[in-house]
Amino acid sequence: MRAREWVVRSSVVFATLSVLGSGRSLPPAEAAPSQPKVAWSPCYKEFGLPFECGTVQVPLDHGEPGGAAISIAMVRLPAAVPALRIGSLFFNPGGPGGSGVNLILGFAPFVPAELRASFDLVGFDPRGIARSTALRCFGNPRQWAPVFTPFAFPTTAEQEAIWEAADRFLAGECEQRGTRLIDHMSTADVARDLDLLRRAVGDDRLSYVGYSYGSYLGVTYANLFPDSFRALVIDGVLDPVAWATGLAGQEDLPFSTRIRSDAGAIATLGEFFRLCDAGGSNCAFAPGSAGRFDALAQKLKVQPIIVSLPGGATLFFDYSILIANALGAMYDSFSWPSFAQLLALLEAEASSAAVGAQLTAFWESQGLITKRGFPRYPNLLEGFPGVACSDTDNPRSYAAWSQAASDAEAQFGYFGPLWTWASSICAPWPGAQGDRYTGPFTANTANTVLVASTQFDPATRYEGAVTVAGLLPNSRLLTVHGWGHTTLFLSQCADQAVAKYLLTGAPPPEGLVCEQDLVPFTFPASATVGAQAATGRARLLPVLVPDTVRPRPR
Repeated sequence: MRAREWVVRSSVVFATLSVLGSGRSLPPAEAAPSQPKVAWSPCYKEFGLPFECGTVQVPLDHGEPGGAAISIAMVRLPAAVPALRIGSLFFNPGGPGGSGVNLILGFAPFVPAELRASFDLVGFDPRGIARSTALRCFGNPRQWAPVFTPFAFPTTAEQEAIWEAADRFLAGECEQRGTRLIDHMSTADVARDLDLLRRAVGDDRLSYVGYSYGSYLGVTYANLFPDSFRALVIDGVLDPVAWATGLAGQEDLPFSTRIRSDAGAIATLGEFFRLCDAGGSNCAFAPGSAGRFDALAQKLKVQPIIVSLPGGATLFFDYSILIANALGAMYDSFSWPSFAQLLALLEAEASSAAVGAQLTAFWESQGLITKRGFPRYPNLLEGFPGVACSDTDNPRSYAAWSQAASDAEAQFGYFGPLWTWASSICAPWPGAQGDRYTGPFTANTANTVLVASTQFDPATRYEGAVTVAGLLPNSRLLTVHGWGHTTLFLSQCADQAVAKYLLTGAPPPEGLVCEQDLVPFTFPASATVGAQAATGRARLLPVLVPDTVRPRPR
């Protein structure tokens, strides 16, 4: 999970969902079949691969299996070598609100060949999301306008008032148009859906990989169905207790503060500064990068600039937009050289067009410019709070968010307010919480859960993985000494350990620490070293979490 995967509206472009209702009712629907089933048919033409699509009917309310049904959309890429087929391998890309269908469409070519040979790769859009029966609070994207703000997070009382008004507008639209689905979007609902999807594809036990927030879905599934999976990988791991309820004494903290992503982000930024300075001429923002960044940040607080983007659009670039882009860079250390070049141009007061061109190049290095395969109505605006606010305890007063943001900034610097305000929509959110799961998260599972994390993750900090490994008795922690959100494509050592586990069920050795293959700034910025890995992350990360880093041009 991350601010980019969350709704930091801050003049941002959002993505993913559909279905319009009236009031809080769904259209009449038959009950889901007692034995779930799916009929596959050819679909999409991505990369010339033989993708197949299908839908599964599941209960809207798992407490009333004979009641109304909703549809879960799925895509699969059949195993390349049928004779070696083990079963289906399900993926969840996080968010919450990310599309598993989009993940498979973009990710499939980069899956290790041995996994492609032995598994049907399966992605699904969770309930409420994208192609599945979806939460939709607007008739069309043009009606979103009041939700967007010209800043990434509020820094003054006046901006806090604007932010709150935007939240209340979104919550009001969802109260009016949200349908009954808004009351049944918790992760526990999705975990129960996932078990029905497992049955629909004919697997006796689940094989699953969950990234970012998808780790919380994996942990929830493992605790609700501890004997029903053969292999379960969670990569980029949320602390489930902090997410759901927090510890005693945290009652007045927003969940996005409790998970302490701000601590992970500032630690990762510290590594950016360290490695930039160590890289010398390989880093455009060296030497003295930490001090120079702070000076730039303070300057933008007082004197924002207008950036001219290619194509003629303009962008109001202030302190909050700098911090949002810095957070985006921390997700992917392959983008660090491009981000350093952007900082150097901002510091040098380069022309508006030059800054805009480099900002666009930075977004391109993160795969944020082009997205294919999304539905016509992208609904991250509704999808994220539909899940996150259903899952989590939060204060109801905006004063609590303001205080938490101030305290977080004092303790963890730049990213404290951004991460705190990311969840403020939960204060007025109208959805119910009756279906959620709040623990315990300590089930003794029949098979081992593989828990993976980098040591410097700016969204799901390493401590979350350590916590989950301590909570689940039958788990194994895989650590990557590296930088970025999730371990994917950073370390061949880690990728091979994960693949072996998925194929055989054998976890890596206890205490295994893998090194990142390519250390940032140890090669010229123009080098093609690690190009395939960089391309893989650039394709994957925008799907793992929707764009909340790229500001919305005026």
